Amino acid sequence: MHNKKCKYIFVTGGVLSGVGKGITAASIGAILKAKGYHVTMQKCDPYLNVDAGLLNPVEHGECFVTHDGVETDLDLGHYERFLDFETSKYSITLSGSIYKELIERERAGGFHGKTVQLVPHFTGLVCEKIEKASANSDIHIVEIGGTIGDYEGLPFVEAIRLFANKVGRRNCLYVSVVYVPFIHTSNELKTKPAQNALKDLRGFGIIPDIVCVRTENPCGREICKKIAAFSGISPDAVVNLPDIDSVYDVPFNVLRSGVLAILDDFVDNNTEPDMSRWKEFSRRRSQKYAKTVKIGLVAKYVGNDDTYICVTEALKAAAAWNKVNLALTWVNAEEVENNASLLKGLDGIVVPGGFGARGVEGKIKAAEYALKYDIPYLGLCLGMQAACIAAARNGGIKTANSEEFGACEKDGNNVIYIMEGQKGKESTGGTMRLGDCKAVLKPKSRAAKIYQKAANTGEYIYGTELLEDGSVEITERHRHRYEVNQKFLDAIQAGGIIISGLSPNGKLVEFVEAPKCQFFIATQAHPELKSRPLNPHPLFLDFVKAAKTNRNS
Repeated sequence: MHNKKCKYIFVTGGVLSGVGKGITAASIGAILKAKGYHVTMQKCDPYLNVDAGLLNPVEHGECFVTHDGVETDLDLGHYERFLDFETSKYSITLSGSIYKELIERERAGGFHGKTVQLVPHFTGLVCEKIEKASANSDIHIVEIGGTIGDYEGLPFVEAIRLFANKVGRRNCLYVSVVYVPFIHTSNELKTKPAQNALKDLRGFGIIPDIVCVRTENPCGREICKKIAAFSGISPDAVVNLPDIDSVYDVPFNVLRSGVLAILDDFVDNNTEPDMSRWKEFSRRRSQKYAKTVKIGLVAKYVGNDDTYICVTEALKAAAAWNKVNLALTWVNAEEVENNASLLKGLDGIVVPGGFGARGVEGKIKAAEYALKYDIPYLGLCLGMQAACIAAARNGGIKTANSEEFGACEKDGNNVIYIMEGQKGKESTGGTMRLGDCKAVLKPKSRAAKIYQKAANTGEYIYGTELLEDGSVEITERHRHRYEVNQKFLDAIQAGGIIISGLSPNGKLVEFVEAPKCQFFIATQAHPELKSRPLNPHPLFLDFVKAAKTNRNS
């Protein structure tokens, strides 16, 4: 059933991938939200993967997890950060999942012997997904992944063309983001690739309402007018979005470009968007402070900044609201294995998640170093497991390790072991503990105090509840299949770490901390997935605050 009150914005890209469709789409969404609309977003991706769970993070960047447990493209993280809403399984649509659903439906006799085709069946199912994702929305923004002209993306382009027939062209706004390269040898901008991309888009039956011209540096209006003249588009609808230092300033770039007048006409509302909170964050982010905190990210997936983008963005937001400069240092976990001195001089250490044995000993060394020298430490998922292994070794079990890395029951050293029902699924997709899970934090633990304070001040309200016994129930997203083996709690605690949070049934360890350290908290969850630039996660805020006052740096 179509949401009759909803309007739709479709964002496509031309010339090359990585042109900034997601950030542009999210920035438009942020502006419309600032005008008072309920805005949601969705990514339609032409990859033949069913989800992003098995994609290599070094090549594709971080795997983002929705609250309902779907492994997705990192663009959904941008959507959540810009719009401060929770995406869901309806917010991502990959070609692989569409084909899988169509084939399963056909095998079950769902098409009653009819021939199954890209049109109308594939395109029809895409339209269904868009309608489901837009339920209860005022404005729904859909980003089409890839580049116009890609073979695998054509069914999605056809689907969004047909969608306008369904809901009415006046309820659809098409935005095309194209790139205009600067040729240094001839000292000129070349518009031909953008013209060809827009020609291809017209050939598929879509004439864009807005064309965003991405350039390395600001370009003159003559470039936009030239693209308009050769593409059959109004010059007022072609705007320049040059590169800038921070993606969080893109909404201001969009506003300055003249797009607001077109958006106002589309929604029939010329109310000025309230961007005051964005302006405050931008001011804090760009300001130079007297204090700089040096945070080491002990990582195994290096070479691509997007592999831990939620972690790095959470740290940037926490630094801005703590009024400190952030000096983020990438520390190769494999190198730390034999050279812990790489951690010297850090104000704080973050050990993020990951899979496989490579670099794990370096992560364990990082946790040991933080415990020994009282350096603020934040462990995320594998970072918590590394902390527990480090503590167990300190507590007397010198061979403590994880079942994931070769430890087993008979050796008596599997401080981390595989979850019940997960054996045999280690290399399969969509089988881990995924999405929102509750945890109960012990009364008066540092973790409990952090969440409760944030909830009391209204700074962070996602699923935090004070229980009658003084404990705090919280909800965080997960992505893992290994757990702390509670047979080893005595050794872990002897090594300086206490268990400060368990699952509601008490079977799973969710949070640990070191009471004697100025800040040492680790969680099996991925709190970075819920951090926003305008609503930073309290764990990251408190961690950066501790790094700011670190007495041992």
